Amino acid sequence: MPTQTTANSMTTWLTSADQSRLFERQTDTLRFTDQHNDLPLLTVNADKAYQAIEGFGFSLTGGSAMLIAGLADEARQALLQELFLADGEGIGISVLRLSIGASDLSEYCFSYDDRPVGQSDQNLSHFNIDAGDQAVIPLLQDILAISPDIKIIATAWSAPPWMKTNHSFVGGELRTDCYAVYAAYLVKYLETMRERGISVHAITPQNEPLNHKNEPSMVMQATAQAEFIKHYLGPALQVAGLSDVEIFCWDHNCDVKEYPLTVFADPEARAYLSGSAWHLYGGDISVLSEVHQAYPAMKLYFTEQWVGSDGQFGGDLLWHVKNVLIGSLRNWSRMVLEWNLASDPHCGPHTPGGEARCVGALTVSEDVVRNVAYYVIAHAAKLIRPGSVRIFSDDLSNLPNVALLTPTDEIVLIVLNDRADPQSFNIQCRDKTAIVTLPAATVATYVWQLA
Repeated sequence: MPTQTTANSMTTWLTSADQSRLFERQTDTLRFTDQHNDLPLLTVNADKAYQAIEGFGFSLTGGSAMLIAGLADEARQALLQELFLADGEGIGISVLRLSIGASDLSEYCFSYDDRPVGQSDQNLSHFNIDAGDQAVIPLLQDILAISPDIKIIATAWSAPPWMKTNHSFVGGELRTDCYAVYAAYLVKYLETMRERGISVHAITPQNEPLNHKNEPSMVMQATAQAEFIKHYLGPALQVAGLSDVEIFCWDHNCDVKEYPLTVFADPEARAYLSGSAWHLYGGDISVLSEVHQAYPAMKLYFTEQWVGSDGQFGGDLLWHVKNVLIGSLRNWSRMVLEWNLASDPHCGPHTPGGEARCVGALTVSEDVVRNVAYYVIAHAAKLIRPGSVRIFSDDLSNLPNVALLTPTDEIVLIVLNDRADPQSFNIQCRDKTAIVTLPAATVATYVWQLA
């Protein structure tokens, strides 16, 4: 267990915008009592439950894997234990997202079946899982040796160019006559990964399907995605014996809710779907609740949010905790992923036309520096283990928060004070009250045993 708590005592971890505390466990133990006062009240009720939680983590981009794999053996092993174990000093990452082929944070564009211009490969006889990002699979095998239950989400940034209308890695759409071979390509990826000891939990057929500018990228309209899922990808997974691999649609921003709603509205496509995946580069996180209300049986995953090199630790901490972490959990997301796990000091590597300002959760060079996304995820991943359930907590505008009940009957409460002054308040659970003071511009994770 990462903590030892009782029904009367509470442990606390803090991270502050000024970096004076960085996921720091506090030495003072708070206690629940019967006393009453006039301070604001934050009530937690474990009897009112919402969605189950599947985990927290990052994308293991090709660049991330290359940088971590390049560390000396002892340093690499120590870092992987810190990242993927919840005990001791570990932060307990429980989900990783992979790109199928290159992402924009690979060194160059590639697919697993590239052909010279004018040639195709309808039988996928040239499929090669080692075509690029060669550090990903060996590093994943090392990670699985440490954390065999980690969940893996995979998504493609582009189909092989010979399957696309513009024969390019950038933009273009999937040719309708290539729907079947693209589904076979995704199945072959999943099967080949299993041969390497890596089982993919879920797949999205296209990252950011309305983004035509990234390198690589591919446009896929909602009706096309529904058609591809219901007639090609879904049946292909079943025929291959991969029906345990979940399919999620969308995998893009909160400003076009009509896209996943259109896919869900097709009952044949919905029959193959587990849910929708989301980013927050546009729109408001509350859209997830709207989609949940329309299709409560469909799961929601929050799969990506970047940190830009033009940001500041403090502002990014407060925004990401409020909107990405607390916001997505309060709006029914079952997992929360920040973007790339690692970058170099120059925000590399990336493709020539890929995003050049992505700060990794880690900056890897001669030393490893932990950046703001690391602490955002640490506040949840270490303490909210897979199988936890979100429970009721008061929705307070001045103290954004979310509460969860873990499989070991611990309550984990994440609270943000994004104001310029400390805030004192009561945490109330089952008629017991603990008085806490949360410093200015600070996020806290409070943990106690349910009585």
